[in-house]
Amino acid sequence: MTGVPASAAGGSGATPVRGGKLGAAAVNQASLWNIANLLTMARLVLVPGFVVLLLHDGGYDPAWRSIAWAAFAVAMITDVFDGHLARKYNLVTDFGKIADPIADKAIMGAALICLSYLGDLPWWVTGVILFRELGITLMRFWVIRHGVIPASRGGKMKTLAQGTAVGMYVLALTGPLATLRFWVMAVAVVLTVVTGLDYVRQAVVLRRQGIAADRATAAQEAAEAAEAAEAALEAVEGARSAGTVLEGAEAAERVSGAPGNRGAAEAER
Repeated sequence: MTGVPASAAGGSGATPVRGGKLGAAAVNQASLWNIANLLTMARLVLVPGFVVLLLHDGGYDPAWRSIAWAAFAVAMITDVFDGHLARKYNLVTDFGKIADPIADKAIMGAALICLSYLGDLPWWVTGVILFRELGITLMRFWVIRHGVIPASRGGKMKTLAQGTAVGMYVLALTGPLATLRFWVMAVAVVLTVVTGLDYVRQAVVLRRQGIAADRATAAQEAAEAAEAAEAALEAVEGARSAGTVLEGAEAAERVSGAPGNRGAAEAER
């Protein structure tokens, strides 16, 4: 849940350039099987394994839940690293743009649903978080032709709070730590709602600006087309006028070259 899809097209056989990044040519020649994509795929593979571990033996064995927490932590860590690697080394691909957010939402959604199924987490919390995540994903498609809303600090805090809270609920905590995880989850839910509303606001503004820009561009193109048509019409009218003058001159020349006119001209001489 980095906010920026992480995977990509990076490269085998590419030559590094200054700063350790790959040039545009290297990106175009890169293989799908780069480190960022592999991490994203590993996170996808971890999802069913995490579910099995969390629900093993009824879902209440502290040892199995600790192992499930380790799998969840690995998934969260790979999410950070694949995004970082994809951006740093220009490994972003269409596959990564699709697979990365799917992997993010799959591991988080699986954890929330399993915890609610086990009775550890209220269903309304799971519903709020999943509704926000899925709604924002759909909204991205709604405004994608007008631009991309960058990840905000609030969004990053939301991701951190969600990961921390869910991780604490995966563990079989008791006493003060169980109370602490309740408040961490409360913070995560508040950040989820607040950042979701802010994203909606930004998306609406971005779409309005995009529509206004499209209309302005269309109006400018229409004006340019009208000017071109007017210039073409003036050129046609000018050509017609020139043709009329030329026809008049040719007619006068024919008249002056008629036999009677030639005889009059010889008599005058």
